Amino acid sequence: MASPTSSVDDKLPIKMLNDRVLVKISDIGTDRKSSGGIVIPATAQVQKRLVWATVVAQGQNVRSCEIGDKVLFSPDDRYEVEVQGEDYVMLRERELHAVAAERIEASTGLYL
Repeated sequence: MASPTSSVDDKLPIKMLNDRVLVKISDIGTDRKSSGGIVIPATAQVQKRLVWATVVAQGQNVRSCEIGDKVLFSPDDRYEVEVQGEDYVMLRERELHAVAAERIEASTGLYL
């Protein structure tokens, strides 16, 4: 019979539902550099700037991206979640603006 209290070390698998995408932002709070070499501090306010992140999990109905892809989204549309001490962002597939992956053949001429 299971104990009524669970230990902190218990790990449960997570299943993403429907069109949800779980992403990890790798460069939160870091300085950026312009193409001319000017350092832009992380504290500088930039309105309506989209963010790139890496997909770490997705629901069964997601069709436009795969795990490991880079996706572009608005930071205003995000819900942050912590899983085992790591910070992630939960999005709906319709909140993604672009997907960058090697498997994509149709190209705009832009590359990451």
